[in-house]
Amino acid sequence: MAVQHGIWKIGAQPQALKPVKLDTELLLEEQISKDISILNANWLLIGRQVYTDFGKPLDLLAVDASGSLIVIELKKHRTPRDVVAQTIDYASWVESLSSNRIVSIYKQFAEKHDLRERNFDQAFQAKFGYLPSEQDINSSHQMVVVAAELDASTERIINYLNDKANVAVNAVFFSVFEDAGNQYLSRAWMIDPGETEEKAINVGSKGQWNGEYYGSFGPSYSWEDARRHNFICAGGGNWYSKTLFMVEPGDRVWVNIPKTGYVGVCEVTDRAIVADDFIQPEMTLQGNYRMAADKGEDNADYFVPVKWIKAVPENQAISEVGLFGNQNSIARPKADKWRHTVERLCSIWGLTL
Repeated sequence: MAVQHGIWKIGAQPQALKPVKLDTELLLEEQISKDISILNANWLLIGRQVYTDFGKPLDLLAVDASGSLIVIELKKHRTPRDVVAQTIDYASWVESLSSNRIVSIYKQFAEKHDLRERNFDQAFQAKFGYLPSEQDINSSHQMVVVAAELDASTERIINYLNDKANVAVNAVFFSVFEDAGNQYLSRAWMIDPGETEEKAINVGSKGQWNGEYYGSFGPSYSWEDARRHNFICAGGGNWYSKTLFMVEPGDRVWVNIPKTGYVGVCEVTDRAIVADDFIQPEMTLQGNYRMAADKGEDNADYFVPVKWIKAVPENQAISEVGLFGNQNSIARPKADKWRHTVERLCSIWGLTL
């Protein structure tokens, strides 16, 4: 069934806002290019009308905090078959892009639109709070079809590609509503974007998940706090914290500090809770943590209480070529590299799990 939704004005009697047609999907592209948070607040737009090596421009190109590239293509009155095929075609080109090419794409985009950050590294750090890792940039990619109207045929094709072909493709549907001469955009994702992000990590991995969770512990936090007070944490935006809610008591998480190495493995003892509820007055903490009372629930830090099976000082972190790495706070990798990582860490730390 095609996506449908509406907006009602609250009052003595609910009043449905009048749905109207967008003049052109080019206007929608303009709005998204001016504020990518219309799609996702945790994406950085790095290109618009990016010409591919086969002479056709993809509409929008973005990157998320994990380094995953997102191909964004507007439907623009094309048939479902055409727009999805075109998006996959562009993704096949994006997959082969080198980091130098990505830097060049952003530079051209920044200069054309007179952006404050002209350098890709600077823009990435300004958006996500840390410098990008060479190995993470374009380590995966996602596809998003944007439509002013999403028909049932497009929905069937995208569901098939996700379910049967394990393709990280999603669709977002915008409706336009009018009230007192003002127009409003309303957005609905066809599939939870978090599912698409996780699928992107595991595209090309045909094996089964080994049941072991990967955890990324942000370098802005105090690892000594985590060791002493038995937690892992993430926050500063929903993209960073939401995956913490994947883990449940009894789950194991192998913890990596990006650009430093693996520092421990823990067993989860309770579900994720907001910083305000986890941090107690008697705790002596070296780090600074975002409280919901100050930053709001979406931007607060969230803590997962754990019991450490093994936790080493940061200067004893394990970093080797061939170990799995990703910026996602929590992930369920299916790659062979992940199985190798767990086996290798067990060997180094003398663990039998």
